[in-house]
Amino acid sequence: MHKTTLPKLSLAVQYASESAHLPTRPQFRRWVKAALQRDVSLTLRIVDEVEGRELNKGYRGKDYPTNVLTFVYDDELLYGDVIVCAPVVEREAREQHKDLLAHYAHMTIHALLHLQGYDHENDADAAEMEALETRLMLKLRHPDPYQET
Repeated sequence: MHKTTLPKLSLAVQYASESAHLPTRPQFRRWVKAALQRDVSLTLRIVDEVEGRELNKGYRGKDYPTNVLTFVYDDELLYGDVIVCAPVVEREAREQHKDLLAHYAHMTIHALLHLQGYDHENDADAAEMEALETRLMLKLRHPDPYQET
């Protein structure tokens, strides 16, 4: 019998947000592990809008907080940071009529796929990434994040 080795995960979760409805470390770990295709060392930081805006402006030149930012520092060892802006995720969930934890799960999976080289810069890549996100969300018993509610 052939044994499959699961990817190894080193995860640090930093809470730098005043939001009252944040996922727990075990929830984030579960979502990250669901999207892992290879070993990763990751810091996941949950921030408020001020820090989210500063990071998005400083690294992407966009003067607004975005839901999630992914920084890859070493592609070979797969070492990086993910920044989740809690107020933006919460606002999006409300506006899109989505369950808050399901939206956090989706944003976490989305960021992990970016960390592993996926993107959505063209239609073909977007379709591939969205299909994988949907499969992972369904596997975690969350709804398809791209289905209109």
